[in-house]
Formats: sequence, structure tokens, C-alpha cells
Amino acid sequence: MGRNTRKRRSPLAVRAVAASAALALGGGGLIWANYYASAHEENSSPNTTKAAAAQVATISCPDVGQKLPDVPNQARTEVDGELATLDQQITDAYQRLATTRDAQARDAQFVQNSILQPLKDRRSAIIDRIKLEISRVGGTAPDSLNTLAGCNATTADQTQANNNGGQQQGGGQQQGGGQATASPSAPAGGQQQGGGQQQGGGQQQGNGGQAGNGPVAADFVDITKVRPNVPQKARTRAGGSSGTFSSTCGVNANKKFNTDNVIVAPGVTNGAHHLHDYVGNQSNDAFANNDTFAAAKTSCSNQGDKSSYYWPVVRIQNGTQDFDQNNDGGGKEGNVGQIQQAKQAQIKFVGNPKSKVVAMPKFLRIITGDAKTTTNGLANANAHWSCTGFENKVQLTTQYPICPQGSSVVRTFAFQSCWDGQNIDSANHRTHVAFADAQGNCANGFKAIPQLTMRLVYNVPAPTLQNGQIKNAYAVDGFPEQLHKPATDHDDFINVFDENVMNKMVTCINRGQRCR
Repeated sequence: MGRNTRKRRSPLAVRAVAASAALALGGGGLIWANYYASAHEENSSPNTTKAAAAQVATISCPDVGQKLPDVPNQARTEVDGELATLDQQITDAYQRLATTRDAQARDAQFVQNSILQPLKDRRSAIIDRIKLEISRVGGTAPDSLNTLAGCNATTADQTQANNNGGQQQGGGQQQGGGQATASPSAPAGGQQQGGGQQQGGGQQQGNGGQAGNGPVAADFVDITKVRPNVPQKARTRAGGSSGTFSSTCGVNANKKFNTDNVIVAPGVTNGAHHLHDYVGNQSNDAFANNDTFAAAKTSCSNQGDKSSYYWPVVRIQNGTQDFDQNNDGGGKEGNVGQIQQAKQAQIKFVGNPKSKVVAMPKFLRIITGDAKTTTNGLANANAHWSCTGFENKVQLTTQYPICPQGSSVVRTFAFQSCWDGQNIDSANHRTHVAFADAQGNCANGFKAIPQLTMRLVYNVPAPTLQNGQIKNAYAVDGFPEQLHKPATDHDDFINVFDENVMNKMVTCINRGQRCR
């Protein structure tokens, strides 16, 4: 994995505007301009409320990376760098959107002329460079890339409709011994149950916590009012593999954080635009490569597991600012509030109900879920939120649960469990792995591998609703334009198991044993 040390373009003018428009909270940090503000003025009329809801909430841009499944290996480093630049451009445009509300109110064409058109022009230039990098090494870029340059302004109502349209069931059946309950074959299929019990109801007017860019009240639901939506998991058949292998790697007590993502944006500092918790491998940053991972220390009790497990942090938006309040990826990009450490981080690899599993290749990379569902839609969502005592009954994808007293918030993940048998990664970081269907079948010649499942448990105070607004909201970190929607939750894994330990895992799972 090569390094890409090219500096990303970050227009100083945009940063200056954002900084000058920011308000300090508790000694620092950014409050984004509140697009719901006029709906809550003392003399607000129904017409004013309607106008506020129609105001642009975020920017929706096609995800170019997902349209590039076949980038030649020789071009991937440069292409990944260009894709990271596209992300930075969207972030800069979002910052301009959030700090020019007065200008938008005075000029109906401001967003189109001053934000979206310049963004399209900059994206077109990067897409042209991506095509050049691919063709330079003998590849062929998809003809449709140029159609992905344009972005849309999305209103609050449209954003809510895209993410809470109906009754989301969390997508069926995840395999993980009851820990996770979303269907590998359709990670976000269906519609979320509890729609009738959505807190705040109807047109949402919550101010999105202290950050102003989400979450909002409609992103939360009282879990005790949601109908059970967890289907029965597939029964292990003859020839299947019912064992488990657990690895204990702690809860990031070492406070290893960064806003990089070495899988998606190698060599690019702040490639994630949000903060990650790390357990396992202690050398993961933007510039790590396979040799770095192999030589690293690990937080796992089994020293044969140097794998890297990382996920976006959860924060409480309670007015408290954390260490990154003035940093890229933190307060500068709308990720504000008190970082929460999981009280439990359970890592377990499980089998396949239909077949035996084969060893994962060393340095296999898997991302589960989609950090950009607010603009991409739910096709690749694999977020699962619940509460202790409810995990086997209710799993939520498009809402955060409000847990009853004595119950804790739970995030669960079940990763793709079918591998193409050849590649440790793919250009879009998806096509080399896949989900099994509900019966455990791996399609198209893919092989069943041990399925990584993770369960993260948090003690966060239950948010409350006051006058249609959410107070003490908690939310997962994310790209600023994604509005901290629960469906954007995701998890990352790089396999750095010692070969002997990996073989032990496979043997345990195939024999139906429980091992560590």
C-alpha cells in the first residue's frame, strides 16, 4: 500500500468564513448555522415554519468511489487520493452552506450559483484526473463518471424522507449468535418499525443538538414503543459451522483516536472527516501499510491477533467540548460533544449455517455499512442500534433508541462473510466480499469465511424531548453533510491474525467449538 502525500485542497476562504461565523461553546468548537432557527422564533407563524423546513439542510453528491469497482492496482493510490479530495470538496461546500444562511435568505439562487455550481466545476476537474489516472495504466474508466459531478441541495424534509421512509426492520437476520440481527443479504432492507411512535412526529423542527447539523428529534424513538422486528436466524444444517472464536481487545482505554481511514483514503490525513476509536492494532493511521500492521503492538489479549478494529466514536451533545473541539474531523466539521467510551466491546467470529468456513487471507480489509447513507440511500446500510434487554426483539437502522432506565445503548455489526477467494481489497472496498443470503449461501463462487460480529455497549444518558427538540442527544460521528443520521454507522476491519491463530479459529468454528 503506497503513500499519497499530496496535500488536499482546502480553500482558505471557506475556512475563514466558517471560523468567523462559528460560536464558541465551553471554550471552543463550532456551532453550525441552524437551518431550523426561524421555526422557533417567538413570533413564528405556520408559514415561517414551512419556509424553515424547506431551507437547504445538506448537500447530496453522487458517490464516485462506489462507481469504480475495477480500478487497476497501479492507479489505486492516486485514485484514492482524488476520491479523498472529492470528500474534502463536499465538506468545504457544506461549511459554506452552513455559514451563509443570511445570503441564502436574500437570494433564492445563492446556493445554486455560489455553492453548487463551483462545487460541480471542482468535482469535474477531479473526475477528469481520475479518468486520466486509470487510462494512464491501461484501464478504462466508466463512461458515466462525468455525470456524477453535479450535486443537489437537499431540504430537511427530503433528508428525513430519504432516511425514515416507512418501517425499517433492520434488514432480516445477521449471524452472530443473537448479538446482531440484520440480514447480510439485505443489510437495510424494509422500513423501520416504530414509525408511528417517532418522537417529535411529523415535520421535524429539532435544532439538531448543539452542532446544528443533526441529529434531530425524529432520529430518536422510545424503544419500548417499537414492535419486535428481529426475525429468527437460520438454523445450522448438516455441513454447516456453528462454532465461535472470541478475541478480547479492550475498549480503547489507550485513547487511540484519529480521523484517518487507511482503507478508503491511504496517505491522506483526515480522510474520514470524523473521529475513530481503535482497538487491536496500535499503529493504524493514514500512512500505515501491511508491514506497519505486522510489526505493530496490539491491545488484544491474544497477541496473535494484531488485527485493526475501528469505528466512529459516539458523542453526547450536552454542551461539553472534547479534546478535538478545534480540530479537523472534530468540531471544525460538526462532530461535537463529549466522546463516549464503550463499556464493552465484544469481538466474535462465527460460522455459516450452510457450510464450513475457510481462513481469511492476511490483510483482508472489510468495511461494513455506509458512512454516506444520507446521500447514497440505504442500499449498503448495516447499522443496528438497540438497548440491552431488547437486542433479540428490536434492532433499528434509521433511528437511535431511547433506552429505559437501567438499559444501555448497543451498536452491533455483522460483517460480510463471503470472500471472492482472491483479493484482500477492491477499488470500491465492497466487491471482494459479500453477504451470504438468509440461508447462508455464498453466491458467484465466493467462499464462506469466519464472520466478524461486534457488539459495542454504552452508558449514555437517555435523551429527552422538549418542545419538539432533542436534548442531550447522542450521535455517531460522521461526514458533516451526512447530518449524523443513525443509518450512517459503519465499522472497519483489517485482518492481521497470525496464521496459526487464524487456522485455530477456522478449526474451532468448523468443529462447533467455543474458543478464544
